[in-house]
Amino acid sequence: MKTHAQAVVIGGGVIGCSILYHLAKLGWSDVVLLERDELTSGSTWHAAANIHGLHDSANISRLQHYTMNLYNALEEETGQSCGVFQPGSLYLAQTENRSHQLRLQAAKAKLYGMNFHEISRDEAERLHPLVNFDGIRCIMYEPDGGNVDPSGVTNAYAVGARQRGAEIHRFTPVMATVPQADGTWIVETPKGNIHTPWVINAAGLWGREVAKLAGIELPLQPTEHQYFVTETIAEIAGMDRRLPSVADRDGEYYLRQEGKGLLIGAYERDMRFWAEEGTPLDFAHDLFPDDLERIEDNMMRAIDRVPVVGEAGIKRVINGPMIWSPDANVILGPVPELKGYFCCNGIIPGFSQSAGMGWMVAEWLVHGEMKYDMFAWDIARFGLWANDREFVKAKVKDQYAHRFAIHYPNEERAAGRPLRVRPAYEMQKDMGAVFGLNYGWEHPLWFSEVPGTVDTNGFTRQNWWGPVGEEARMLRERAGIIDISNFAKYRVKGPGAEEWLNAVFANRMPRAVGRSCLTPLIGVRGGIAGDATVTRLGEEEFWVISSGMAERYHKRFFDAVPLPEGTVFESLTEAVCGFNVAGPRSREMLQRLTNASLSTEDFAFMRSAKIEIAGVSCVALRVSFTGDLGWELHCATEDQARLYAALIEAGREMGAGPVGSRALMSLRIEKGYGSWSREYSPEYWPQEAGLAGLCKMDKDFLNKAALEAVIGEAPRERLVLLALEAADVMASNADATGGEPIFKDGVGVGRVTSGAYGYAVGMSLALGYVKGGAGPGDAVEVMVLGQPHRARILHEPPFDPEGVRLRA
Repeated sequence: MKTHAQAVVIGGGVIGCSILYHLAKLGWSDVVLLERDELTSGSTWHAAANIHGLHDSANISRLQHYTMNLYNALEEETGQSCGVFQPGSLYLAQTENRSHQLRLQAAKAKLYGMNFHEISRDEAERLHPLVNFDGIRCIMYEPDGGNVDPSGVTNAYAVGARQRGAEIHRFTPVMATVPQADGTWIVETPKGNIHTPWVINAAGLWGREVAKLAGIELPLQPTEHQYFVTETIAEIAGMDRRLPSVADRDGEYYLRQEGKGLLIGAYERDMRFWAEEGTPLDFAHDLFPDDLERIEDNMMRAIDRVPVVGEAGIKRVINGPMIWSPDANVILGPVPELKGYFCCNGIIPGFSQSAGMGWMVAEWLVHGEMKYDMFAWDIARFGLWANDREFVKAKVKDQYAHRFAIHYPNEERAAGRPLRVRPAYEMQKDMGAVFGLNYGWEHPLWFSEVPGTVDTNGFTRQNWWGPVGEEARMLRERAGIIDISNFAKYRVKGPGAEEWLNAVFANRMPRAVGRSCLTPLIGVRGGIAGDATVTRLGEEEFWVISSGMAERYHKRFFDAVPLPEGTVFESLTEAVCGFNVAGPRSREMLQRLTNASLSTEDFAFMRSAKIEIAGVSCVALRVSFTGDLGWELHCATEDQARLYAALIEAGREMGAGPVGSRALMSLRIEKGYGSWSREYSPEYWPQEAGLAGLCKMDKDFLNKAALEAVIGEAPRERLVLLALEAADVMASNADATGGEPIFKDGVGVGRVTSGAYGYAVGMSLALGYVKGGAGPGDAVEVMVLGQPHRARILHEPPFDPEGVRLRA
């Protein structure tokens, strides 16, 4: 066994082997995989191994599509069979909401060149004559859907990796991963040690145990999962073709042909955790005792849909372990607090995602960043708060039991909450706040007149639509108070503060005390890795305010630039809370609570000062994400409730009050403001998002060379603001929310990134990226609910396009 390698992959399941294969494919031949037992041991070998291309996330769909297409090519390349069966998949909708979901996915498939389309009942019955389609409202067909052989796929990746020079060592457990002073690692095994700059934890069921060797806690929890295979069914034995699989997610089961019988699996409500205290080290190709009573309700629904199931005997039952993250997505990426340690853990649909996942890991290691924005998979979406065991179990239970439930736009699930609350939480709760979860924190989404109200969920307008409109109009007409404590806040202080910030961010830092600037953070490929407001509070003190959910993600970028001697960088996110007070009467309202002058002459737009509001010391910034006159007020966390009470009382006197984040979404879209992870991401160049003017190319900054390589290129697409035709919106009772394809003359030209109703301007609005020459004034169609809604691209934002209110 070699003593040095470019990377060491720990875990010989399908994901570990895919990572090894893709690393070798991208030119890293000096890589090693270590497996404690045999390849496929753990969860891989007993997987049902269904494959499908469509997902609610467009980027995950792209990776699943890549995975499905790779399997046949992998067989040809390696000579190793992957056991690919692609008779197609039928997706059934029993409810109106499921129909909306499937039709939206079909519209996305058309945009991205994937084959997923609606078919008639007659066509479905021809494809699968054993299914009873009574009660089905919509049927989608994916011709490439099917299944693969778990062992075959895993071994094909292994063969392909070896052919490119990679090494695989079975029966080689990792005993320790020891960090070195230079940021590299020593991986210790009974067969010798390997020195490497990259450790990749793809240990599957043992992901937690391997992580602990490096001092890392991962929010993962295994569960049991069952499926069964029937005896031979005469109707199937008599066919000369393979039946398509059936995805009846409203029925909460999956079903496909296996041999001359059927394979049926379920995610039951009465689920079981396993290995809560740690996965046994001697577990390999083991299974649990059968417990079919737990999935009896799901089985009965499968029998109603496919009656021959009820007459077939059971050939075998598989009850094996799976390991889940709190949101059922993979935990992927370099650990921000460590150098050279990469995680790829908690994978559920492994055989639909294995190739895409391996490709993205290899892209990150070889090129420093993925091709696609995969923040939904990034380990940084969870902070250390997510390691709370009860939180993890509650979330995993919810994810497992509702595996096939629709994830609606704006949906907030209550499991495991509240986990983290701020001092104003109880006050907001008493005021009728309906809360959402943001990086572990509870924050107000909207305010109901009836405390204890919860969201309803769906693709159309829900119970919050009216109250959110009242909040938005109140702010536009008078004033509103928005809790912005979720924003990430940092202090940079010392003689090298300005130098360091200029070396990190693309814009030039403000040189005068009390001035602020907006600035992009540039990614490894020249895209937008973040955006921030930077304020100079003193000669050697700056505050940086950015996306709260990206705080751990942005740590990678901040750590990439060494701090000058004597300069301190610290997070204030937990120590400082904040409110945005905005609206035409916000100055009048705040002036009652402070002796500081808030006049335009004394406190102009993009200025800042340390002032007292109602006796509370605040850092006040004259900015507002609402696009209206307003101030951000940041105070010590222990003062939050006192400041909030004073603001609410002052607002009450003039008809102002609390405003939640859903109204803020509407307000910022009326102004055409983008936000990180929606309009701004590493996939988009600054000139595509309208941020090129904030990139000062006459100074050095992080990843400037990457930006130089693309900044002169013509935009591949452009960020635009669209207004949907009122009649179409009224007919569907739905607004765009994000992800809807945009078509022009029948050709896909883009997709929505954010959408909301603009209550103050009386328009259903959407921000999105378009290409192909589409531009202001053009008529397009936005596929809300998967159906065409007429829209036009606006020349300017409908609210205060000249910024008169903002600068008043």
